[in-house]
Amino acid sequence: MRSYFLVINCRQEGIRSLQSFKKPNRRESTTHSRRWIPVSTAIRPSPASSLPISPSIHHLLPSPLSPLGGDMDMAIDSAPNGDASSSPAVPPATAAAAAAPPAPTTRLAQLAESLKLEYQFVRVPLEHLKKTMRTNYRLAEKEVAAVLSSVAEAVDRSDAMSRDDALTHLSSLVSRLQSLKRKLEEGSRVENLQAQRCRARLEHLDSVADADKFAEWKDVRLTRILVDYMLRMSYYDTAKKLAETSKIQELVDIDVFLEAKKVIDSLRNKEVAPALAWCAENKSRLKKSKSKLEFQLRLQEFIELVRADEKLRAVSYARKYLAPWAAAYTKELQHAMATLAFRHNTECSTYKDAFEPSQWDCLVEQFKQEFCGLFGMTNEPLLNIYLQAGLTALKTPLCYQEACRKEDPLSQEGFRKLAEPLPFSKLHHSKLVCYITKESMDHENPPLVLPNGLWKKWPARTKAK
Repeated sequence: MRSYFLVINCRQEGIRSLQSFKKPNRRESTTHSRRWIPVSTAIRPSPASSLPISPSIHHLLPSPLSPLGGDMDMAIDSAPNGDASSSPAVPPATAAAAAAPPAPTTRLAQLAESLKLEYQFVRVPLEHLKKTMRTNYRLAEKEVAAVLSSVAEAVDRSDAMSRDDALTHLSSLVSRLQSLKRKLEEGSRVENLQAQRCRARLEHLDSVADADKFAEWKDVRLTRILVDYMLRMSYYDTAKKLAETSKIQELVDIDVFLEAKKVIDSLRNKEVAPALAWCAENKSRLKKSKSKLEFQLRLQEFIELVRADEKLRAVSYARKYLAPWAAAYTKELQHAMATLAFRHNTECSTYKDAFEPSQWDCLVEQFKQEFCGLFGMTNEPLLNIYLQAGLTALKTPLCYQEACRKEDPLSQEGFRKLAEPLPFSKLHHSKLVCYITKESMDHENPPLVLPNGLWKKWPARTKAK
């Protein structure tokens, strides 16, 4: 958990590294990982001073509220070959200007970078609210239209209706309207809860501007990230208990994931009816995103009929449900129809995959992607995204060598695997860190070069003795 805090706190620098990433060559990567540029032009280290320094991760991590690059007044641009001795002499005035710290960005601008990852945090309840409102509107529109139509029909044949028939007809209409009223009241209650959830999340994001509550806000955010990860990994009960004990029920989307759980469980049980019902409920939005989930579900149901050797039913099913998709998915449909000539245990490699049970797992993954896209959620868990952003800020070639310190999260195999597809950290400035005190060197704590070529902070000299 300690490593999680370290990596997540690096997210701001990592996000910028990803945005401005330019793949480094081997020469640049070696420079960033194995050499430390001397800090002051007044200090001219010996060749032995280019030995690698053992930094502490704790002091390399930027604070979420500090400008990128920190407040290292002594940091200078890295030379192309990693050796400051080869750089041209700099006039005192120019050196003083170069040594000046960058203009600090405003706190709100810094927070804006972090809040970019909170997009789904606000959008999910908003999309859920819009969906509920659309459902209630369609229900009311449908029922009211049916009642008005029934009243109009009764008026047209009022001369032929007896008093008892008219009373019976009116009673049925009243019962129908009362049922509609109960449904709308329940729908209104759900809308209010979802609107309250939107308000709670906006207030939570607004509280980040309060410096006194920022530490508490970070703890809540970490809990939200963990709950999101558990929900995506199907640990629903654990996620629910964590949300309840942390009192953040309004800040997590448990009900949304429980809605998806019903469809996922049915697909794992090889049932497509709940998934098809979900597609029908969100037909317009799926069509707008050009989703092929419904076609894949229909295709899988056709394959199951062929697997059961019910070929006549399969042909009838294809004419009814697959024919409308022929223009859009001609090749897939032709491939599926050819399975009628084979048995489910065929060894023909072209059609063997169509009968594999793993096709259901593919449907589950496809549904998850469509579901996340519908609510504006990321396909990857937020925990992975935050960790990868932090790992991007920490990843250097040195992390994959035996000399990597245990304090470095990338010394662990799990983090190394997660960071494998990520670029190396894009370092424009080098920093000196005392390997004894684990503190950064600056003008107040100047670095000293020992005869053996190692760098130390001034207070560390006494400590080393």
